[in-house]
Amino acid sequence: MHNAFSRSKITSHLRYSSTPSYRDVHTLFMGSLVKEETSSLMTKFLEKCGGYAVVDGGFATELQRHGADINDPLWSAKCLITSPHLVTKVHLDYLESGANIIITASYQATIQGFVAKGLSVGEAESLLRRSVEIAYEAREIFYNRCTKGSWDFDYAGKASGQPVLVAASVGSYGAYLADGSEYSGIYGDSVSKETLKDFHRRRVQILEKSGADLIAFEAIPNKLEAEAYADLLEEEEIDIPAWFSFTSKDGVSVPRGDSVVECAKVADSCKKVVAIGINCTSPRFIHDLIISLRQVTRKPIVVYPNSGEVYDGLNKKWIKSGEESEEDFVSYVSKWRDEGASLFGGCCRTTPNTIRAIAKVLSGECPAASKIKFEQ
Repeated sequence: MHNAFSRSKITSHLRYSSTPSYRDVHTLFMGSLVKEETSSLMTKFLEKCGGYAVVDGGFATELQRHGADINDPLWSAKCLITSPHLVTKVHLDYLESGANIIITASYQATIQGFVAKGLSVGEAESLLRRSVEIAYEAREIFYNRCTKGSWDFDYAGKASGQPVLVAASVGSYGAYLADGSEYSGIYGDSVSKETLKDFHRRRVQILEKSGADLIAFEAIPNKLEAEAYADLLEEEEIDIPAWFSFTSKDGVSVPRGDSVVECAKVADSCKKVVAIGINCTSPRFIHDLIISLRQVTRKPIVVYPNSGEVYDGLNKKWIKSGEESEEDFVSYVSKWRDEGASLFGGCCRTTPNTIRAIAKVLSGECPAASKIKFEQ
């Protein structure tokens, strides 16, 4: 295990490339964004994308499909150590399917979690940075392929002149615990807001300085953790934008039982938050959740639900829903757009095929709904 990962390789690669056109689009665009108020960053990005943007899809399940063994407390973050080439592969699969935003493999990457596996604090911090570097490297490969026109598929590359953003993922405290509490939001009376702030602080600081375009606080299961995130963003004067996405089992509340509306108010009140949304939630709840979010925010809404299956956190397996063995994802996207969502993607058990279908419907290429099969 190396003590640190140098940024020199990726920096020299960026300098060496003789095909800068797509990369320049991103660089010039992001350079113009930093001059804007933080609250307008996502709005400007969406305007550049034509009003709607595509987020990538399920990551851990795609790593498994490519042969990764992630039956580990680190979950997908284990691949940052054992098989970073697969992380690159999954990022590329989603970029080539039409994603405008790729999310790093850092959801379950925590300093505490890496140290528990025997790594030093320095090594743990380097792996967090590496998660962003890998996404950047995948984006660079994608830009170069766009320039060379080396595509073997129909959709990818048609929107390649648009910038691609890298979102640094931050999972919940419960994700680190790997005991199922990320699905319940119940951490016990001894875990206070200060406990959560102390737990997340260093990770957020590192990801802020990693070069990521934004931070995605994902699958937030309770109001307390949202408050901790909002406090950290303000107290640490984090200078890149963030989005908050919550999870829900019933379309009304987050797993802990707090109202989604009350949780969204926390996110809406934070100036650093540029989008609010829902992820890792059954598609059948998204429509009503968008309506609830729109009641309390005018910020862009991001939705990236799972396949509709339910994850058993204790037994670590997916349970099929009799009603939703196969979701009509394409027709849902149109309805979600009509209700006011602006960013669309997938979470657990969705695939590049799902993202390709979403991209097509947003581009107007797929007027008829068709069922998209999820990972079996």
